[in-house]
Amino acid sequence: MFDRVGGKPFFDELTRRFYEAVSADERLRPMYPADLTEAREHLRDFLVQYWGGPGDYSEVRGHPRLRMRHAPFAIGAPEKEAWFRHMAAAVTAAGLAPEDEQEMLTYFASAATHLVNRV
Repeated sequence: MFDRVGGKPFFDELTRRFYEAVSADERLRPMYPADLTEAREHLRDFLVQYWGGPGDYSEVRGHPRLRMRHAPFAIGAPEKEAWFRHMAAAVTAAGLAPEDEQEMLTYFASAATHLVNRV
C-alpha cells in the first residue's frame, strides 16, 4: 500500500487533512496537546510503517502499543465515531483507487473500534 499510494507524501497529506478536521472538532480537540505537530508526526510515521514503509516509528517510539498509548483518554462511541468520520473524510479526499480506499477505511474502522475504552 505504501508504494501504491505514493509513499510518505501521501501520509503527510492524509494526516494534514485529518488533523485539520480534529483541530476544529469540539469533542476531539481537548484530547490533543495545544500543538498538534508532534501528534501528527507520530500518526504519520505509524501509518507509514503500518502500510509498508520504513520502520522509523518503531525505531523512535518502540512497539506501537496503541491501546496502551490511548488508555489515558476517555474514548467511547462518540469519540470513536468522530475520529473515524474525520479519518474517513481524509482518506476519501485522497482520491485513491477504490480497492485501496476500501482497505484503508476497513483498517481505520477496526482501529477506531479497538481503541474504545469507555462504555
